[in-house]
Amino acid sequence: MSSMQSNSSTDVTFVRPATFFISDFSNIPHAKYYYVFLSLVYVVTVLGNSFIMCIIYLARRLHTAKYIAVFHLAFSDLCGSSALIPKIIDMFLFDHQDISYEVCLTNMFFVYHFMNLQSLTLLALAYDRLVAICFPLRYHAIVTKPAMFLIIGVMWIVSVTFFSVLVGLVNRISFCRSNVLNSYFCDYAPICSLACNDNSINILMGKISYGLLICTPLILIIISYLCISVALLKIAHGADRIKAIKTCTSHLILVAIFYLPVLCNVLAAVTTPLHPNTQIINNSLTQTIPPMLNPIIYTLKTEEVMQSIKELYKRCKVSTTEERKMKCSRIKLK
Repeated sequence: MSSMQSNSSTDVTFVRPATFFISDFSNIPHAKYYYVFLSLVYVVTVLGNSFIMCIIYLARRLHTAKYIAVFHLAFSDLCGSSALIPKIIDMFLFDHQDISYEVCLTNMFFVYHFMNLQSLTLLALAYDRLVAICFPLRYHAIVTKPAMFLIIGVMWIVSVTFFSVLVGLVNRISFCRSNVLNSYFCDYAPICSLACNDNSINILMGKISYGLLICTPLILIIISYLCISVALLKIAHGADRIKAIKTCTSHLILVAIFYLPVLCNVLAAVTTPLHPNTQIINNSLTQTIPPMLNPIIYTLKTEEVMQSIKELYKRCKVSTTEERKMKCSRIKLK
């Protein structure tokens, strides 16, 4: 424990470590292979999300409110993985497990912020599907590009404000027991568990964070799909119903991939005490696999995206053929 800071107004001394030590797996041989696997996951995540963002940017037919949200989801996935995985690789593959206090809090903010944006963007996409199926005639009047930009702007303001407060509250904790974090990144709960002063406000904010991050968006998504189910039952023709369901499948898969592992981890932690190694594997996979799978699912399961990829490929093929012809004609003229 090195650095001490005093608050003169309340005469309370807060003890802060210069660094935190992020613990690794305990007694697992060849644990480094797991981090090599995470490196591959990160490469696929970067390529997949960059690809889907490029397709949305280049294909004019995808310049709609819905695909602004899909673009934002890909961006959040990319940034969230970039905030988490490179730091994990640096710490555990290159043995840099000591992390400064300030860098630790910064890393915590970005990991939580982009995870929260992923959750809220899935909610925005559920809103898009709700309006498309329940109010099809008014869809283009309600779900507009300015409306989607406004929704995304509000997401950022709420998320940045909330997690700035959450991370800022760590500064009121006094660390006089240990500076070892039993986690794979600067996680909020393990840091709060090291407190030797009153940390009740921090615990309360952690619970509120979980409610905002997971529970509230998930409940609203479930409510939106209950409304969609009622609307689908009213559709007379079976073919129209199947067509409407198909527009929701990719989003439902994304929701399942994001929320189910998180909920399973929480239930497992509450019902049975998990070994720290199991917790690290479960939590790290929960945070890294969905951002890798999201662009793959949207590419393969969405007809509009596949159609746009084919059109762009044909356009590139035509342009390269024309360039070759131009070169050949220039050679002949010479």
